[in-house]
Amino acid sequence: STEDCVVREVREETGLDTEVVRLIGAYSEMGRDPRGHFVTLLYLLRERGGALKAGDDAESAGFFDVADLPDMAFDHERMIREGLRAAEHPL
Repeated sequence: STEDCVVREVREETGLDTEVVRLIGAYSEMGRDPRGHFVTLLYLLRERGGALKAGDDAESAGFFDVADLPDMAFDHERMIREGLRAAEHPL
């Protein structure tokens, strides 16, 4: 499932164990990634343990103040901001 996939990928790329809280949204607009047409599902996750570390596809891993986010590829900053808004207003 996509829920199992996101938990697995977060563990592989960050070392963190998480669980899915809910789906925030789906991003499927043409042109959002110059490499091709991709669909991205954004989930709100709850941290359950583990230790933060960069995984096999990540150069580094870190926590950032939302007022000072690093530059991100494609529409990822928009996705993070929408995820933060959703997290502030639980269903």
